[in-house]
Amino acid sequence: MYLWMLKLGFYATWLGLNVFLFVHAFLSYEKADKYYYTREILGSTLAWARASARCLNFNSMLILLPVCRNLLSFLRGTCSFCRRTLRKQLDHNLTFHKLVAYMICLHTAIHIIAHLFNFERYSRSRQATDGSLASILSTLSHQGKEEDSWLNPMQSPNMTVEYVTFTSIAGLTGVIITIALVLMVTSAMEFIRRSYFEVFWYTHHIFIIYFIGLGIHGIGGIVRGQTEESLNESHPHRCAESFKQWDDHDSHCKHPRFEGLPAESWKWILAPGVLYILERILRFYRSQQKVVITKVVMHPSKVLELQMIKRGFSMEVGQYIFVNCPSVSYLEWHPFTLTSAPEEDFFSVHIRAVGDWTENLIRAFEQQCSPIPRIEVDGPFGTVSEDVFQYEVVVLVGAGIGVTPFASILKSIWYKFRHEDHNLKTQTASHATLNFDKATDILTGLKQKTSFGRPMWDNEFSTIANAHPRSVVGVFLCGPQTLAKSLSKCCCQYSSLDPRKVQFYFNKENF
Repeated sequence: MYLWMLKLGFYATWLGLNVFLFVHAFLSYEKADKYYYTREILGSTLAWARASARCLNFNSMLILLPVCRNLLSFLRGTCSFCRRTLRKQLDHNLTFHKLVAYMICLHTAIHIIAHLFNFERYSRSRQATDGSLASILSTLSHQGKEEDSWLNPMQSPNMTVEYVTFTSIAGLTGVIITIALVLMVTSAMEFIRRSYFEVFWYTHHIFIIYFIGLGIHGIGGIVRGQTEESLNESHPHRCAESFKQWDDHDSHCKHPRFEGLPAESWKWILAPGVLYILERILRFYRSQQKVVITKVVMHPSKVLELQMIKRGFSMEVGQYIFVNCPSVSYLEWHPFTLTSAPEEDFFSVHIRAVGDWTENLIRAFEQQCSPIPRIEVDGPFGTVSEDVFQYEVVVLVGAGIGVTPFASILKSIWYKFRHEDHNLKTQTASHATLNFDKATDILTGLKQKTSFGRPMWDNEFSTIANAHPRSVVGVFLCGPQTLAKSLSKCCCQYSSLDPRKVQFYFNKENF
């Protein structure tokens, strides 16, 4: 319950900041005197566009942080003495990354719709001949005044919205970053990411174009406000009603002068952008260190095991690495859980053929005549499974190739028992695995496999709760989301309301 409250509080804080930024920006542009004349043309849609832009900048600042894996590993290490509920929040980095992306999409839609209304009102006021204040403001740029006198970007009544969109910095970059955002979001859908990972991988790197476009989006200053000097000379509260006398020599009100709003987006994304660049430099440096493949094993069901050594490589149980094979693809990096134990003098991964990249990699290692392909490794990176030894009782649940993170854990437990490690809290480990990818039955050894089906989770949790009435039980899963929902529900159902009694903590691997 405490974990859910902490998680809810974190997301509530993030949503609250979005609401605060939106409302604050909206009221600022709706009430500020320097935008009085701009509002005469655009109305409240100016505030809608600028408020959504403020939230876009805020969330664009956050979107890169959850994918800075070295930063997360560092924070996990520094939080090693924190409560497990605090460390667990780091395991929801991809969930938060997706939520921030959805928030960016929402505010992008609001921003685009608001600016469509803005351009329509710019065009309508430029074409108006009724002598209204809006029409006078729209023609200021054509009265031979100073260069900073214009307010309406429509320089002539015949100028179209499409022309302004594709000839202005703000319009052109807006189109580019919107297209980039649509491509990134659609290619990240579960179906495409699982079935066509290469499409997701390459398309998602359009984020570089997105951030460059976002950084220069506001440079053109297409939305303008009255200058401070002009406010002192011709304050709108004093001069707006006498706009027809602005040309009179004896008038105390002069033509207002305007300036473009300063670009702000780059200020929001500069720090996380630099942090992400440093992250990529560090990952590139580590990936260039030589990896020696000491053993290659082909297992049934098209599973490739690679045992490797690398200078300075240090790991913990449950961690994962990114693997690249230049002979298969120069740019693609894929995550794989380490299946070796920290006590072993090598590190290993098990790779199952589930797509074009993995199939080509396995095929490259199956070719006996050719030399062993070169492998580059980046990592290791921390996961929730690092906390497995913080629990007195552990339940490990793996589905299919999802057993790989627990191979490392079980090996490490065996080594710790063998060396009589007195710091090991776990004395009891229950391992429930769905063995669907074995060539033979794990019990009988026959090709006709035993049909196990799903465990009766209610019985399993009830038994553990009765056997360990005062223990903290860690439930770890590497498997599908449907199984995660069942286990998460059971953890909540069988945890006692009394914190001194049995408590189940659900942990799921996320990549």
